[in-house]
Formats: sequence, C-alpha cells, structure tokens
Amino acid sequence: MASWLGGLGSGLGQSLGQVGGSLSSLTGQLSSFTKDILLEGAEEVGDAATELHVSNSRLREIESINAALKSENERLKKICSDLEEKHEAAELQVKQLTIEYRNQLQQKEVEISHLKARQNALQEQLQKVQTAAQSSQSAAGLQPATTSASFVPVVRHSSGFEGDDMDFGDLIWSQQEINRLSNQVSRLESEVDHWKQIAQSSKVQGTNVAEQSEICKLQNTIKELKQNLSQEIDEHQHELSVLQDAHRQKLIEITRRHREELSEYEERIEELENQLQQDGVSTDAVDSSKTGEQKKSAQNLEGGKVEDLQIVKDLEDEIRRLNQKLSSAKEENKILLKDQELLKVEKIQITQEYESLKSDYTILQSSVTKQDALLKEQEKKFQSKTTLPEDVVRLQQALLEAEKEIARLSSLNQADSFTHMGKDMQAFTPDLQVLKEENIKLKKEMEGLEKELLHAQHENKNILSTYSEDQNSEINQLRQDLERKEHELNESIAERETLVAELEELDKQNQEATQRVITLKEQLSKQNTQADSITKQLQIDIDFERKKVAKLEMEKMETIKELDSQKEKLSQCSYALNDLHISKQQLQNTIKDLQEQLKKSQDCNLHNKKEIKELQQRLKEREEELSVSLSKLTEKSNQEANYSCQDLILKEREVEISKLQNSILENKQINEDLEKSLSDLKIENGKLLTAFEEIKQQLNDAISEKNKVYLEKDTVVEALKMEKKHLETELNQTEKRLFEQAQKYEQTIQELSNARSMDTTALQLEHERLVKLNQEKDFKIAEFKRNMEQMESDHQETKEMLTTSLGGQKQLTELIKEKEEFIEKFKNQALQVRQELEEYKKASKKQDVLKQNLEEKDKSLAIMKEENNHLKEEIERLKDQQSRSTPMVEPKTLDIIIELESEVTQLKVIKNNLEEEIEVLKKTIEDQNQKTVQLQQSLQEQRKQIDESKVQCEQMNVTHERLSLAKDEEIKNLQKTIEQIKTQLHKERQVIQTDSSDLFQVTKVQTLNGENGNEKHDLSKAEIERLVKGIKEREMEIKLLNEKNVSLSQQIDQLSKDEVGKLTRIIQEKDLEIQALNARVSSASYRQDVLCLQQQLQAYVMEREQVLAVLSEKTRENSQLKTEYHKIMDMVAAKEAALVRLQEENQKLSNRFENSSQDMFRETIQNLSRIIREKDIEIDALSQKCQTLLTVLQTSSTGTDSGPGGVNSNQFEELLQERDKLKQQVKKMEEWKQQVITTVQNMQHESAHLQEELHKLQAQISVESDSNSKLQVDYNGLIQSYEQNEKKLKSFSQELAQVQHTIGQLHNTKDLLLGKLDLVTPSVAMASIISQPPVIQSSAPEVLSDETKLLQKELEQLKKKLQEKDSTIRTLQENNQRLSDSVATASEAERKSQEGTDSEMRQIKEKHDVLQKSLREKDILIKSKSDQLLSVSENLSNKENENELLKQAVTNLKERNLILEMDIRKLKEENEKIVASCREKETEFRALQETNMQFSMMLKEKEFESHSMKEKALTFEKLLKEKEQGKTGELNQLLNEVKSMQEKAVTFQQERDQVMVALKQKQMESSALQSEIQHLREKEQRLNQELERLRNHLLEMEDSYTREVLAAEDREAKLRKKVAVLEEKLVSSSTAVENASHQASLQVESLQEQLNLVSKQRDETVLQLTISQDQVKQYALSLANLQMVLEQFQQEEKAMYSAELEKHQKQTEEWKKKAENLEEKVVSLQESLGEANAALDAASRLTEQLDVKEEQIEELKKEGEIRKEMLEDVQNKLMNLINSTEGKVDKLLMRNLFVGHFHTPKNKRPEVLRLMGSILGIKKEELDQLLSEEQRGVTRWVTGWLGGGTGSKSVPNTPLRPTHQNVFNSSFSELFVKFLETESCPSLPPPKLSVHDIKPLGAAGTGKAGSVPSSSQIQDSAVSGISRRPDANPFLAPRSAAVPLITPATSSGHLLMKPISDALPTFTPLPVSPDASAGAVLKDLLKQ
Repeated sequence: MASWLGGLGSGLGQSLGQVGGSLSSLTGQLSSFTKDILLEGAEEVGDAATELHVSNSRLREIESINAALKSENERLKKICSDLEEKHEAAELQVKQLTIEYRNQLQQKEVEISHLKARQNALQEQLQKVQTAAQSSQSAAGLQPATTSASFVPVVRHSSGFEGDDMDFGDLIWSQQEINRLSNQVSRLESEVDHWKQIAQSSKVQGTNVAEQSEICKLQNTIKELKQNLSQEIDEHQHELSVLQDAHRQKLIEITRRHREELSEYEERIEELENQLQQDGVSTDAVDSSKTGEQKKSAQNLEGGKVEDLQIVKDLEDEIRRLNQKLSSAKEENKILLKDQELLKVEKIQITQEYESLKSDYTILQSSVTKQDALLKEQEKKFQSKTTLPEDVVRLQQALLEAEKEIARLSSLNQADSFTHMGKDMQAFTPDLQVLKEENIKLKKEMEGLEKELLHAQHENKNILSTYSEDQNSEINQLRQDLERKEHELNESIAERETLVAELEELDKQNQEATQRVITLKEQLSKQNTQADSITKQLQIDIDFERKKVAKLEMEKMETIKELDSQKEKLSQCSYALNDLHISKQQLQNTIKDLQEQLKKSQDCNLHNKKEIKELQQRLKEREEELSVSLSKLTEKSNQEANYSCQDLILKEREVEISKLQNSILENKQINEDLEKSLSDLKIENGKLLTAFEEIKQQLNDAISEKNKVYLEKDTVVEALKMEKKHLETELNQTEKRLFEQAQKYEQTIQELSNARSMDTTALQLEHERLVKLNQEKDFKIAEFKRNMEQMESDHQETKEMLTTSLGGQKQLTELIKEKEEFIEKFKNQALQVRQELEEYKKASKKQDVLKQNLEEKDKSLAIMKEENNHLKEEIERLKDQQSRSTPMVEPKTLDIIIELESEVTQLKVIKNNLEEEIEVLKKTIEDQNQKTVQLQQSLQEQRKQIDESKVQCEQMNVTHERLSLAKDEEIKNLQKTIEQIKTQLHKERQVIQTDSSDLFQVTKVQTLNGENGNEKHDLSKAEIERLVKGIKEREMEIKLLNEKNVSLSQQIDQLSKDEVGKLTRIIQEKDLEIQALNARVSSASYRQDVLCLQQQLQAYVMEREQVLAVLSEKTRENSQLKTEYHKIMDMVAAKEAALVRLQEENQKLSNRFENSSQDMFRETIQNLSRIIREKDIEIDALSQKCQTLLTVLQTSSTGTDSGPGGVNSNQFEELLQERDKLKQQVKKMEEWKQQVITTVQNMQHESAHLQEELHKLQAQISVESDSNSKLQVDYNGLIQSYEQNEKKLKSFSQELAQVQHTIGQLHNTKDLLLGKLDLVTPSVAMASIISQPPVIQSSAPEVLSDETKLLQKELEQLKKKLQEKDSTIRTLQENNQRLSDSVATASEAERKSQEGTDSEMRQIKEKHDVLQKSLREKDILIKSKSDQLLSVSENLSNKENENELLKQAVTNLKERNLILEMDIRKLKEENEKIVASCREKETEFRALQETNMQFSMMLKEKEFESHSMKEKALTFEKLLKEKEQGKTGELNQLLNEVKSMQEKAVTFQQERDQVMVALKQKQMESSALQSEIQHLREKEQRLNQELERLRNHLLEMEDSYTREVLAAEDREAKLRKKVAVLEEKLVSSSTAVENASHQASLQVESLQEQLNLVSKQRDETVLQLTISQDQVKQYALSLANLQMVLEQFQQEEKAMYSAELEKHQKQTEEWKKKAENLEEKVVSLQESLGEANAALDAASRLTEQLDVKEEQIEELKKEGEIRKEMLEDVQNKLMNLINSTEGKVDKLLMRNLFVGHFHTPKNKRPEVLRLMGSILGIKKEELDQLLSEEQRGVTRWVTGWLGGGTGSKSVPNTPLRPTHQNVFNSSFSELFVKFLETESCPSLPPPKLSVHDIKPLGAAGTGKAGSVPSSSQIQDSAVSGISRRPDANPFLAPRSAAVPLITPATSSGHLLMKPISDALPTFTPLPVSPDASAGAVLKDLLKQ
C-alpha cells in the first residue's frame, strides 16, 4: 500500500516537475532566442517608408493577437477561481482521507520495512558502484558522472521512504518539494545547454572525447548489470542447494522409516508362524491322548464294525483326494513362485489377509473343539469309535486354509502381474530374494502338512490293526458268553439300533460340515473374483486419472505459454507507457492538467469512500441481523427455560448459544478478512502484473497447494530470466549502435584529417556539417540515456510489483492455510469418530459371537440334560442288570457310573459358569448399546459441522471465482485504454516532430541571416526611441503576464513558500534578460522586435494548440473513466440483485422447512390425541364400574333389610319401574358429570324403599340368611374375577403405552434421519446458490431448536392433561369408597332402630318374604349377569381394537424399516461419492508428488551441470597455463578423461533418479491399493453388521407381537369359558324362578289382605321419604358449594404460583439483558480505548513529524535566502561584465596571437597573419597586398611597436602536462588548439550543495594572468571533483563560467550529463575533463 502510494506521489511529482521544467526551459529558450536575434542583424529593406508600413501592419496584427490573448487570460482567470474553490473542497476531502489512510499505513508498515531493507541493499549497491566507478575513472582521468546520472532515478524514488513514521500529507509535500527541485535543476540545465550551444561552434573538434566517455559510461553500466545478474544467480543457486539438502534429508528419513516398518512386519510374520507351529504341536498331543481313549473304548465295542470300516475307507478316499489336491496345489505353487518374484510390494496385504485367516482359523478351531467335546460324550455313552472324522475335519480345515492362501496369492499375483510385468524387473531385484525365502517357508509348511497327513494315516492303520486284534479276542469272548447273555442280546440289539441312528446323525453332521466348508470355499472364490474385478476397475480409474493429469499438464504448459506471451505484451505495454511518459515530458502541460488530475484523484477518493461506506453499511446490517437473531435465540431459550423450569436444559441452551456466538464471531472474522482482502484487491486492480500473478496463484492453488514455495521461486526466477533476456537484448542493441556510431565518428575524423589542408572556407562548411552531425548524435545519445533510465525504472517497478504480489500471495496462502487447518481439524474429528465407531462395531461383533456361543451352549446344555436323563435310565437298567447278572460285570458298571457322575458334576459346573457369563454379556451388551446411542448423537453433530464447513468452502470458492472474473474484466478494459492511448501518442509524436523540425530550421535561417547584417544599418534616434517605447509597453504587458503567472503558481503551489520565492527569482531573471535586450537593442533594428513578437505569437499559438490537445485527451480520459464507473455501478447493482434473489430463496427454503416441521407437529398431535381418547375410554370404563358397584349396594341393602309382609304383583312392578326411572336419572347425571349427587339421590330412594320393606320383610331374614351367604360367596368370586379383568386391562394399557412410546421413539428417529437427509441433500444443492453462509447455517439449527421446543411444549401440555384425567379418576374412586362406607353405616343404624319393631312383623311376613326375596335375587342376578356380559363384550371389542392398532403399528414399522433401508442405500451412495473424491484427491497428490520429484531431478541436474561447468572452467584455466609451458597433449588426455567421467556420473545420476522415482511410484500405488482394499472391507463389514442388526431387530419385534397376540387369544378363551359357566347358572336360576312363581300365585291371595295394612305404612314412609329428600338436596347444595370453594382456592394458588414464576422469569431476563449490555459496553469501551491509544500514538507521531518538517522548512528557507543573495551578486557581476566587455577587444587573445606568430616557423607565418586578419575583420585582398610586400617592414613595425613582446608579463602560460615541453618549432594550428583547450575548460560546480562551499563570483575568474593554476593542481581538482577555473576571457567564455549553477543534493554528478527534457531542440554539452585528455586526442588526430 505504502509503496503504491509512494509510486503515485512520485509519478505526480515527476509529472509536475516536468511541467514546471518545460515551462522554464521554454521561457529560457525564448529569451535566448530573442537575445540572439537582437544581437544579430536584421534583413535588408529598401526604404524607411516600406519598413514603417510593414511594421505598422505587424503592430496591428500583434495588437489583435494581444487582445485575443487578454480575453483568453480572463477566461483562464475565471477557470482558476473555479478550480481554487474545487481545490479547497478537495483539501477537506483529502484531510478526511488522510485519517483513513493513516490506519491503512499502520497496516502496511510491515511491507514498508521489507521495502526499506531492499532499499538499503540497493543504496549499498549504489555506493559500491559509485566508489568503483570513481576509482576507475580517476585512474583513467574521467569524471564519475555516468554512474551517478544512471542511478539518479533510484535515489529520487527512495526519497519517498526516508521517514517511515511520516504522515501521508507530509509524504506528499516532501515528494512535491523534491519534484520542484528536480524541475528547477532541469530548467537550469536547459539554460546551460542553450549557452553551451552558442559556444559550441568554436569547439567542434572535441566531439570524439564525449562519445568515448559515453561509451565508457555504457560499458560501466553493462558491467554493473552483469555483476547484479551474477549476484542474483548465485543467490538462487544457494537457495536451490539448500532446498536440495532438505529434500535429501526427507528422502533419507522416509527410506529409514520404510525399512523399519518392513523389519517390524517380518518379525510379526515370524511370530505368527511360530504360533501356528505351536498350535500344530498341541493338536498332535491332543490326538495322542485321544488314541489312548479310543483303545479303551474299542474294548467295550460290540457292534458296528462294518460301518466303522466303511467310514475308515471313506476317510482314506478323502485323504487321497486331499493328497491329489495337495499335488495340484504344489504345481500351482510352482507357477505362482515364478509370478511371485515380481511382487514384494504386495507383502503387507498378504500379512493382513494372513491375520484375518488366522482369526477365521481360531473360530474354526473353537467350533472343532465343540464338535470334539460332543463326540467325546457320545463315545463315552455309546462306547463307539468316532474320533477319526474329527481328525479328518481338522486336516481338511488345514488343507482348506492352505488352499485359500494359495488361491489368494495366485489371484493377487495374477491381478498384479499383468500391471507390473517387465516394468519393475530392475527395481525389485532385492525384493526377489525375500520372496524366495518366503516361498521356501511356504514349502516347509506344505511339507509339514504332508507329514501330518502321513502321521494321521499311520495312526489310522495302527488303530485298525489294534482294533482287529481286539475284535478277534472279543469274538471269542462273545461266543463263550452268548449262551449266558441271550436276554442281554435283545437289549444290546436295541441299543445297537439307537447307536446306528446316532451314527447316521453324525454322518449327516459331517456331511453338513463338509457342505459348509464347500460353500465357504465358493464364497471365498466369489470374493476373490469380486476383488479382482474391483482391482481392474481401480486400475482403469487410475489410467483414466493419469490421462487427466497429462491433460492438466498440457493445459498447464499452454497457460505458461499464454503467461509468457502476456508477459511479453506487458513488457511492450511498459515500453509504450515509458514512451507515453517521455511524450508527456516533451508536451508542455499547463495548469489545467494538474487541476484535472486533482479532479481525478478526488473522484477516485469519492469512489473509494462510497465503496468503503457501502461496505460499512453492509457490515452494520449483517451485525444488526446477527444481533436480532441472537436476541431471538436468547428469548426462545428463556421461554424454554420458563416452560421447562429445569436447570439442565438452561445449561444446554446456554452452551448452544455460546457455540452459536463463537460460530458467529468466526463468521464475522471471516467476513472482515474477506472485506479486507476485497479492499486490497480493489486497490491493486490498477496494476496488470498483480492480476496476472493472482490468476496464476489461483491456478497453482487448484493444481498444487503444497508446492507453492517452489512455484513462487520459479515465477521469480522466470521473471528475472525474462528481465535478463530483455536487458541482454537491449545491451546488444546499444552495443551495436555504439559500434556503428564509433565507426561513423571515425569516418568523420578521417574526413577532417583529409580536409585539414583545405582552405578556411572549406573548413567552415565542414564545421557546419559536423555541427549538424554532432547535434544529431547528441539527440541519439540523449534518447539512449532516457531508454536506459526508463529500463532501470521499469526494472525497479517490476521488482516492487513482484514484492507486492508476493505479499498478496502470502496473505492468500495464509488464509488458505487457515482454511486447510480448519478442514483438517474436521477431518481428524471425523476420523476419530469413525475409529470409535469401528471399535464399537468390533465390540458388537464380539457380542454377536458371544451370543452365538451362548445359544450353542444352551443347545448343548439341553442335549446334555437329555443325555443325563438317558444316562440315568441306563444307570438304573445297569443296576437291575447288576442285580441279575453275575459278579463278573460289576466293576465295569461301577466304573461307568463313577465316570457318569463325575461328568454330571462337571456339566453342572459348566452350566453355572455359562449362566454367569450370560449375565456378564448381558451387562456388556446394555453398556455398549448406550455407547452406540451416544456415538450416533456425536456422529450427527459432526456431520452437521462437516456440512457447514463444506458450504463455507464452496462459498469461498464462488467468491474467489467472482473476484477473478471481475479482475479479468478490469484487465481487458485497461488493455483497451492502453491501446487507445498508444494510437493517440503516435499521432501526437508525429505532430511534435514536425513542429520541432520547423522551429529548428527557422532558428538556423535567422542565425545565418543575423550574422551578415550586424554592421549595415544605423537608424535614426527617433526610431530608436519609438522602439524603446514599444519595448517598454511590451515589458509592461510581459510584467502583467508574469504577475498573472505568479498568482496562478501561488494558487497551484500553496504547499511551500520556497517555490514562490523561486518563481520570483525566475521572474527577476527574465526582467534582467529583458533589460539586457534593451541594452543591446540600441544597436539593433526595428525589424528584430517584429520578428521576436512573431516568434512569441507562434509559441503562444503552439501552446494553445497543445493545451487544446491535452484538454481533448483529458476529456476522453474522463469519458472513459465515466464509462468504467458506470460499468462498476452496473456490476454492483447486479450483485445486489443477486443478493436479494438469494435472500428470497433462503426465505422460501425456510418456509418449506417450517411447513415440513408443521406436518411433523400435526402427526405428533394426532398421536397424543389418540392417547387422550384412550384415557377417556378408561374413564368411561371406571364410570361403568361405579354403576356396577351401585347395583351391588342395592342388592346387598335389599338382602339385609328385607322384612315380612305380602305385596301385590302390580305394586312390585311399580316399584321396579320406579327403580328403572331412578337408573335413567343416574345415567343422565353421569352425562352431566355429577356422579356424586346422583349416587346420593339413588341411595336415598333405595333407603325409602328399604324403610317400607323393613316392616314387611323382617320375618323372612332368618330363612333367607343362608341363601344370602351363598349369593355373597358367588358375588365375591365375580368381584375377584372382575378385579382380575381390570388388572389385565391395566397391563394391556401399560403395554399399549410402551408400544406407543416405542412408536414415538421410532418417529423421532425417523424425523432425525429425514432431517439429516434434508440437511445433506439441500447442502449439496444449495452450495452453488447460497452466498451468505453464516445466516443459513445459523438458521438451520434455530429451526430445529424451535421444532424441538414446540414439541416439548405440546408434550408437556398433554402430560398435564393426562395427569388431570388421572386425578379425576382417583377422585371418583374415592367418592365411591366414601358412598359405600356411608351406606354401610346407615344400614347398620337402621338395622339397630328397626330390630325392635320388626320382631313382631317377622312371623306374618316370613313366607311372603321368602318368595319376594327369591324373585328379587333372580332379577338382580339376571341384571348383574347382563351387565357383566356387556362389560365382557366391551372388553373384547377393546382388545380387538388394540389388536388392530398393533397390526397397524407393525405395518408402520415395516414401512419405516423400508424407508430406513432406502436411507442407508442413499448414505452408501454418498459414501461412495466421498470415496471417489478422496481417490481423485489422492491421484492429484500423487501427480503433484511426481512433479515434485521431477523438479528435484531438474534441480540435481542443474547442480551437476553447474559443478561440471566449474570443473570445466578450472580445467580450461589449467589448459591455458600449461599451453604457455607447452604441456597441451597431457592436458587434452586429462580433459577427455574428465569428460568421460562426467558423462558416466551424469548417466549414473539419471539412472539412480529414475530408479528412485519408480520406487516411490510403486510404493505410492501399493499403499493406495492397500488403503482402497481396506476401505472396501470395512464397508462390507459395516453393511453386514447393519443388516444383521436390522434383521435381529425385526425378529425381536415380530416375536414380541406374536407373544402379545397369543396372550390375547388365551384371555379370550378364558373369558368365553366364564361366559358359558354363567349361562349355565342362568338356566338353573330361571327354572328355580318358575317354581317360585307357582308358589307365589298361591300366596298372593293371602297377601292381598295384608297389602292394605302395608299401603298405610307406605304412605307414612312416603312422607318420611320427602323429608329425607329435602335433607339430601340441602346436603348436595352444601357439597357443590364446598367444591366451588375448593376450585377457587386451587385457581388462586395456581395464579399465585404463575405470577411468582413470571416475576422470577422477568427478573432473570432483566439480569441477562443487563449482563449482555454490560458486556457490550465493556467491548465498546475496549474498542474506544484502543482507538484512543492509536489516535494518541498517531498524534504524537504527527507532532514529531511536524517539528521535523518545520526544522527542515527553516533550513531550506535559510538556504533559499543565501542562494537568492548569490544569484543577485552573480547577476550584477554578469551585467557589469557585459557592459564592460561590449565593443572591447580581448588583449589576451591579441597577445597570444602575436606571440604565436613568432613561435611559428617562418614558412607558416603568412597563415598566422591571415588568421589574425580574419579575426580583426581585414579583407582577403588587403591581406594579400600586405603579405605580397616585404615582410621585413611588417615585422620591424610590429616588433618596434611592441618592443620585444615576448617578455611581457601579462601573457599567460598555457597549462601543459609535465611530460610535454614548449617546442618552438611546432605549428601555429597546434598552438591554436592548445589555446582552445585552455579556454574551453568548463568550471564544474560542486556535486553537493552547501552554504560554506559557495564562493564569491570574482574568486575564480577575475584574477590576473599570473594566477594560473598548474597542471598538478588541475589534476588534484579532477580527483576531488571540484575544478578551479583559470583566468578566461569573458567575451568568449560560456554562460556556465559567468553564472554558477546550483545542483540539488540528490544528484552527485555533473549537471551537463543529465538528460534534457525540453520540447525545443537543445544542444547537449560535451564534457571535457581538466586533465587535457581531449587535447591529447586532438593531437593524435593532427598527427595523423
């Protein structure tokens, strides 16, 4: 940034300085031109009248032109006033901008420090070069002007970096001051050049010296450039060597690690082989123990010999088959051994597979041991020989394992032999030996297996032989014992049949095992084929990706070529820009250009301000949105906390909020970084190189992120190479041009030497021609110098651009590194999670294996139990046989019994152990299930994080692509503008060239004309006075114009007073020049004034045209800038529109997400509504229960309180109807939910009935008590059954709740999975759309949290409703209990009161009551049975509904299972995509590694070439030395040997590098293949595990549902049985009722009489009933009031609690808000503190800088005053000199000529006299006449007049070298040359300006003749750089001698050597050293 600003300031300052310098040079040239015209004569005009007419007409024209110019001046004044106002406004804006730029300067201080270091290095180089040049040129006798002049721009440029802590305004001011001083220097140079041109006509012969000095300068610059190049090359070589060393160290470390890993793997393989051998030994020992047991058991065998022999034969056949297979496997092994010699790389894979086989082998061994155990038990039971098949099975397994190993090896070898055949023969020679050793080991293993087989066969034969002998002895014994054991034979036959069946079962088991082995083999072969196909596909993919890499490399090469072409275009553009700068320097820029530049800068500043403000507004909006979202989050979290009132949830929410805040802060930081990078990129848009390098960076980032350092260094090297090439080509061109110029100069010298003998007229003509040639050469040399300076400035600019671009690259690389670290963190987390998942999966596998083992052990336990039972039965049988049989058999049976008992105890112990293991395993399973749940949760969170990071990365890529596109468009626009400027420049150059040529011709013509007419016209005094008046008027006008110029310059340059002072000095100089013109006009004519005015007019017209052209250019540039601004605004508008669209799409997506979440809420609400309905059903059931209880109470009360008396049937029916009505009323009251009141009324109605019937039915109580007790027993049974049914209902409801809970859990899991899928799929789809990552990422979790919150709220509400329903049920139950208690107490009181009265009535009503009681009981029983039937039917319907619900749930679960399987498939596909992307990245990484290797190879080759070149150089030096001595032959031989050795070394290195590259490629490929195979295996394992888990889950669910269905069916059967029993009871009761009705009809007649009495009693009881009903109503009202009071009290309590809760919540919210506000205040205060500290620091810096600047200004003012005084003195003395020297003859010249005449020989004296005559103005004819007379008279007169003038003291001795002496016989021309040398020595001003070095004017030039310095003094002055001027003639002296010039402190060389930046033609001065080197050159030429 600082460098860019410095470049801008320097460019502005240069352009301003060029404008001022061109103006000053113009004015100086015009003044000199007018002086020349005034000095020269005017053209001849015939008469005075014609002259007057012409002059009058010219005057009128001039006056008209003057009026036009005045009007233009007024217009310009107006424009100046407008511009002043604009300037003030701009200053205010600049002040604001300075504050902003200060902050940016603080950021860029680091870059400034880098540039400072670089500037210091360049300054050191400059100093070294200057010292070297001074030393070399002091030895050669030349001045060190070239080096300083060539490096002037460097010093100027570095002045911008003198003060690091400077303010921006101070920097601009200092740059402008520097530019002003440089402009003044250039103006003074132009004046010096002008005066030098006038004096140059007398110094033509010294041209060759200047050319030689320029050649020397160019050679010195070439040497310096070459030295710089060599230094840079050495530095790069050093860096390359360091990188090579690092690379070698890395390679050594990698190889060492590889060897260590190989050794570890070999040790591991040996350990595994030893373990295998130990296992084989243990199995042999087991076999030996088994043979002993077999021998014992073979003695007890009685049957099954034939079958055993058949089995043995089958086994032998199988062994033969296996041997054949072994032989074929050996042959295959031999074939494989041939293939294996190429495959050391696959060793690691084989070892891994070997380990997996070993694990399979252990599993198979465990199964084999189980089978062995089973076989042992069966052998001991049935005394049969069955261990041979087990050995065979073991051998088969070993063979199968060997075959599997061989098959896998063969498949792997076949898969890889095709790919690696032929290629790797050279690379894998050491690996072949290792593979051979492994093959030998495999052979040994095969031989061991063969030996085991042979051993097994021998054992079988031995067993058969022993078996046959034992059988013969047994046959003899059996023949003897056949007679005794006829009974036992029948039993043994039966046992034999069982044994046969068991043997058949064993055969089946063996066949199944063999079939399993075959199926396993087939599966393994299929897996091998699949692996082969996968490897083939992988190889195809690798080939395809290699092709892709090749294409990418081709594209890379093309891009490099395009970059080179664009670099060339850039260089061309830079050249064109340099030409533009030159043309701008040549054009005379006026005040308007500066003001327009100010406008442009203001516009740019305004644009930058607007952009910054827009960015700030966007930032504020983003922050506001984030704050709003944060506030919403906090409010929602507070609401959740209030609803849940749980500290745990609050803590979780706070943690989530903190995480979100952290993520938001991170996003903010990322946004800020992006905005900073955007601003930096906008600032750097103007530079074309940075844009190209950024494009290159993006390409390099896409191709290779890890080789950035190499690529950056390569780019730097390439840029340096390009610069070197350009410099070399330009140097070659300059050398060619110089060579051509030297040839031309030699030709001119030859022509001069040829024309030496010609006349003076011919010499004059040649002089003129040579002057023209010299002028042309001077122009060319000036152009070359400009080109060189431009080249150097371009070189520096390119270096600065490279540094800035490297800084930008570093920033981008740091950003990318941060992103990569972020991504790597996520990857590490994901890897950790995967590892944990794999560990848990392994644990679950172990659990499955343990479960299988448990199941197998359970089965074996069951089998053992059955065997135990069999054994017990056999023991009993054997006991019986013992009791029967003889004592011969007893010991055997006892042994068997003892063995069986021991086995039984062992089995019990095993059973206990297994049960303990089962419990432990269950616990571990539960723990691991919990762990899996936790892992799933963590996986979900990390997946979310990964998705978020993916979205962020994609958005970053999108933004980078947009930026690159915008930069491309800007670059295209800039290229178009450059082309337009080029076309304009070509046109302007043509115009300028024509103008300059015309002016040059005019000046020449006028000078030629002016030389002739000096002495011809003497006008009258009146005319001279008129001319003086006219001149005075012109002077007045000129003064007015100068005042205007002064005012304008004050308006422009308001920064310093020194510039105003300098302008006043310039005006004073112009006034002095005008005064001098006035003085000289006295001898001039009127015509000269007219010509001067015409030339001024022409100059004004030219200036006007140029100003108009510049104005047109500026308008064009303005229009272009406006168009660009409009384009940028359109881009911004398009971006805003895109933002709006994206926001709308985000809203749509969020709406969709909310809709989906609403659907989820609806489903949950439906489920909860179902639960509420079920609760309502339960409440209805409880109400029915209450009804039944009431009926029971009625029956009990009627049964207990029945008294004697007879009743009519009609009255009975009326009573029944009343009871029905009461029941209907009860039902109505239940509907209105006032169960308590209805029950009380029912009880009172029933009590009235009871009081009526108590009087009637007391007599029949004793009779009916027995029946009542029986009915009570039945009723108790029914109640118990009812309670049992209720319990079952409750259990059903609990099961239903559990099922619903599981369904809800499944819903939740499904929702989570769907949410994950939604998150995964839209993240991929939206990655290209979304441009605002933080908003969306924060919105997704917010929506999820909102959903969960709403669900929790609804769940809590529903739970509250359920609790309320449960509370109502409990209150109803309590009321029922209270009613039953109150009824019981009332009935007891009534019994006690009415016992006395009823005793009389009992006797009368006994019979009647018996019948009535029986009838009522039957009715009650019928009704209760009907009620029970209804309830049972309702229960059945409920159960059926529940069954249907369960079936629906099962179907739903199946559908969900299918959905989950689909989801799993999708996840698998996504995993495959991720794996594919990983593979692509791996291939890219491999390609990058290969390119890295190639680069390292290239580096090594370059190093080797450099070493070889050095060695060759040494050998060549030796050759040269030995050539001098004469030993060439031996050296040639040695050289040839060295070359051959070098070639061999090169070939060896190339071979070694190729081998290394091939090795690394193979290692990479093998590792990649291994990783891919491992990945595929892990995939398969995971998928199989998930499948097994899902299957088990489904099976468990189906088992549970089937169990529930079976239980429901059992319950239905039980209920149906109960219904049948109840129906039977009903039938019996109906028969009893019919019998009773017959008896009742007989007794009705007797009871009618008693009815009358009863009716009376009834009336009385009715009265009592009404009274009691009134009481009951009062009680009901009081109860209702109490309930109302209770409800009000509860509501008040609830309101109190809720109010307190709300208060607490509000308080917590207020405290939280206060805390947040305080935190925000703290943050803002910290920020303000930081800003205040920064402002204080800046203020302190500014004050310091201001003090420094004020001191500098004061010093400069002092220096300016001193210089003013010096100038005034110089000008006064000049005027005195001019006044004194006009019209005088130089005495010194005459003396020298006179003395020279006498020094010349007598032959050549007439030539001297002619020369003197030509100088004195004597004509040729008069000279000839004088010379034709006698010479004696002349000489005598002269000598007599002077009196021997040789001894005059006033003649100066010409300074000669000490080597030369005054030879009197030298020619006059030689002496004249010496005189010219002495007179043409210019006085060199001091290189560094200081006040003390300046001397008064007369110090050097006004001394006498005796004060001539000696040659030694002159030499000293040449060395020191300060020349002392000898005494000179002021008439012939150049302007530089009269007026000393002031040079700035920055330039250390001579001013005459600086480039001329003027539009008008000027003549460059020829530097002549005071050492008389030019004199020596001229003498050599004269000698030729």
